[in-house]
Amino acid sequence: MDVQFLSEYLEFISVEKGLSDNTISAYRSDLLLFIDYCVKSGIHEPDSVSRNLLNSYVLSLRQDNMNPRTVVRKIASLRGFFKWLYGNEFIKNNPATYLEQPKLPKRLPKVVTLQEIKEIFHFDMNAEDNLIVELLYDCGLRVSELVNLKISDIDTKSKYIKCVGKGSKERLIPFGKSAKSAINKYLVQRDKIISKYGLNTKRLFIKDSGKFLTRQDVYNFVRSLGEKIHKHISPHTLRHSFATHLLENGADLRVVQELLGHSDVSTTQLYTHITKKRLKEVYFAINNNS
Repeated sequence: MDVQFLSEYLEFISVEKGLSDNTISAYRSDLLLFIDYCVKSGIHEPDSVSRNLLNSYVLSLRQDNMNPRTVVRKIASLRGFFKWLYGNEFIKNNPATYLEQPKLPKRLPKVVTLQEIKEIFHFDMNAEDNLIVELLYDCGLRVSELVNLKISDIDTKSKYIKCVGKGSKERLIPFGKSAKSAINKYLVQRDKIISKYGLNTKRLFIKDSGKFLTRQDVYNFVRSLGEKIHKHISPHTLRHSFATHLLENGADLRVVQELLGHSDVSTTQLYTHITKKRLKEVYFAINNNS
């Protein structure tokens, strides 16, 4: 298998599809693994790949006890790659057209309670840490969206954040007084860092060291907050909690969909299962104690 095809495909999904760097990196890893399997099987041309070979490859992934969700992603990578090869007439037939994708049980996102959120906001945090929590929970940002924010994305007068999400989809997210206060306090801290290191950047988040805030920095910070409330949480947990608490308080599903930047409302509907589950828990807790 010629890796040149892979390079061209990755460029295609980057430029034409606008996929994130993380997604492209995952696709590269998935497809390189498949190409290695092909080479070991004596297959060196994409037109020689058969449906049987693809099925054997997927079976080998399952036999390695790979996480089912990872297997599904790898299958999606293959389907996208061979669809592109076929569309560009690099192959005569698409062997991945009917490649079966295993069904996964719907997994309810983890959330924190309102009381736990209150606890988190009462922790001793500096201006940067406090703003990170505000934007993840009060605005429902993805961690990648948060670390890539620019100064020009924030309008403190109108109280809106311009956010570029998956597929380069842009949306406006409103914020309240608490987030506005956190933004203004952080900007004072940011100005000091800019002055200290003589920086010229539009990026919003800059660490005390003068370096840009990374996704891993945010994950580590949020994980440390979770340890304090004795719960394993991630930045996405705060985003899930944002959506769940909005729905629990009567927000319209379509509005929440827009705020989260979901292209399909069915993705947002997953949060309604959480609210129903919690309603049942409260109901039975009351009745068991009565």
